[in-house]
Amino acid sequence: MSHSTEIIAIGTELLLGNVVNTNARDISERLSGLGIGVYYHTVVGDNPDRLRQAVEIACGRADIIITTGGLGPTYDDLTKEILAACFGKELVYHEDIGAEIRAYFEKRLPGVKMTENNLRQAHFPEGCTILRNNFGTAPGCAFFADGKHVIMLPGPPRECRGMFQSGAEPYLSALSDAEIISHNIHIFGLGESAVEERLQGLMQGLQNPTLAPYTKLGEVMLRLTAKAENREEAERLMAPVLRQVQETLGEVIYGIDIDSLEACVLKRLLDHQKTIATAESCTGGLLSKRLTDLPGASAAFLGGVVAYANEVKTDLLGVEAHLIAANGAVSDPVARAMAEGVRTRLGADFGIGITGIAGPGGGTEEKPVGTVFVALATPDKTLVRRLNLGTDRTRIRTLAAHHALDMVRRYLAGLKEPPQ
Repeated sequence: MSHSTEIIAIGTELLLGNVVNTNARDISERLSGLGIGVYYHTVVGDNPDRLRQAVEIACGRADIIITTGGLGPTYDDLTKEILAACFGKELVYHEDIGAEIRAYFEKRLPGVKMTENNLRQAHFPEGCTILRNNFGTAPGCAFFADGKHVIMLPGPPRECRGMFQSGAEPYLSALSDAEIISHNIHIFGLGESAVEERLQGLMQGLQNPTLAPYTKLGEVMLRLTAKAENREEAERLMAPVLRQVQETLGEVIYGIDIDSLEACVLKRLLDHQKTIATAESCTGGLLSKRLTDLPGASAAFLGGVVAYANEVKTDLLGVEAHLIAANGAVSDPVARAMAEGVRTRLGADFGIGITGIAGPGGGTEEKPVGTVFVALATPDKTLVRRLNLGTDRTRIRTLAAHHALDMVRRYLAGLKEPPQ
C-alpha cells in the first residue's frame, strides 16, 4: 500500500526564523529510506486554532501525520491536547511516565526542582503507543484513528531524531511495502540550465526511477531515485540511468553520494598519498577551513597562509615585489608565485594560490570586482585559472574555493583543465 505523509512542525519560533526547521528534513530523509512518501511540509505557530486547522487540512490529504514540537510542559505546548481533540480521544495520565519524568530530574538535573507542570508530559491520548524520550523529558506517542496514523515527536532536533529512530521508525516500517533508494550525483563546472538541457529528454521520459536537479551555490546535484520492493531491485532500475548520466556529463561529475567537493579532493589526496598547502588572499582562509572541517584532513593538509597584504605575500610566500608592482596583486604571475611559494615553504606536493577582488570596491575596468586568479602548483607544472565570478562577495569567495578544489580534483584524476 502506498502512503502519503504530512509533517507538521509546530512552533512560533520557526515562523519567526529564530530556529531552522531541520526536523522536517531529517524525518523526510528517514521516511524515504522506508519507502514512505512525504507530500507536504507545514509549519504552524503555537496557536490552538491554527494548529487545529492545520491538522484538519492534513487529514484531508495524507494518511500519515507526523508532528514535531509542542510536547513540553508549558502552557503553549498544546500538541497532544489538540491532536486528541481532533480525533475524539481523551487524554489519560500514565503513572509510569510520571515516575520516569521525576527520575529524570533527580538523576540528570540534580539541584533543579521539578515543577508540577512537567507532569503534563505524562498525559497521552487513550490507546496510543508511547514513544520514550532518551534525551529529554517529553515522550512522544503514536496512534491510529479514522484511517490515519498519527505520530507526535518533540521539537528539539536531538530529541526528535533519537525518538524517530528508536520509536517512530519501527512503527512506520511495518506500514511500508517498498523501499525508496536514492543516489546523489554531484556536478561542478556546468550550470543547472546546461545540465537540464543535456538531460531533458532523459528526465522527462522517466517515471521510476526519477531524476531531478537541485542547485546550491556554484554546484548542481542530480538526485536519482527508485522505488521497489527491495534495495537490489531499486539499484537494478537505477543502474542504466546512472550510466547514461555519467556518459552524458562526463568529467564535470565530481562524485556520487559524496558530501562535498572538498571531501572528494581530500579522498583523492589520501588515495594518492599527497599533501597540499594553501595561500589565500581574497578567500581569507575559506579553502583551508573547508579542508580542515573534514576528519582526517591532517594526513593531507599541511597548512595555509592568509596573505591579504602585499608584504605578507613577499615576506612569507616569497612573491617578488617586482611581480606585484608590474602586474598588480590580482594577476596570473602573483597567483603562480603564491602557489609555488607555499608549496616550497611548507614542503607540500601541491600548492594553491588564490588572489582576487571580492568587492564591493577595488575593481577597475581591466579587473572588475569578481576577477580572481586561482593557481595550482604541482611537482611538474603550475596551472592558473582566470575567473570572473560576478559581484556578490560571498559568491566570489565560495566559487574561488570551489575552483581551487576542482583544479586539484582534475589534476589527480588525470583530466585536462577546461578551456577558459
